[in-house]
Amino acid sequence: MSTIPWYIWALMTVICWGTYGVCMHTGSASMKDPEHGRIMAFLWVGLAYFLTAVIAPIVILKLQGGPIDFWNYPAKGWQWSLIAGTLGAIGALGVLLAFGASPNPPVYVPVVMSIIFAGAPIVNAVVNTTKNNGWGNVQWPFVLGIILAALGGYLVTKHAPKPGPPAEAKVAQTP
Repeated sequence: MSTIPWYIWALMTVICWGTYGVCMHTGSASMKDPEHGRIMAFLWVGLAYFLTAVIAPIVILKLQGGPIDFWNYPAKGWQWSLIAGTLGAIGALGVLLAFGASPNPPVYVPVVMSIIFAGAPIVNAVVNTTKNNGWGNVQWPFVLGIILAALGGYLVTKHAPKPGPPAEAKVAQTP
């Protein structure tokens, strides 16, 4: 795994996270339960997290001869990792709850995801700069990047193309 360049992994993440919201919305809408569909979908998201983030690492560690006695991992390491996982899961729940928060008009998936994916890097930049005591080293391109990320999120949110009619309506209109 270490021979693959970092940017390949980053691009994989971009593709996965870029399709994440669409898949979560499609899954929750496909539950056909307006009241509980999002939580039903979240249950399946959690199962996928378990398979991907618990079973897969155990298998990889075992195959690579790594330590699988995870109860003996360094406390600071597992505590911060647990916090990170909790934040990720709460974020996933927030995405699903955002989709159903304002039914009139319904929230449009690209709007929700644009706010998230423009806002998250801004939060990351501020938190990381603060954590590393780096504010004295901030240069104007960094600030410009934050402003442009905010502007990009706003523009995509404000001017997102409206969805077309559902596929069923298109079929019904065909003569």
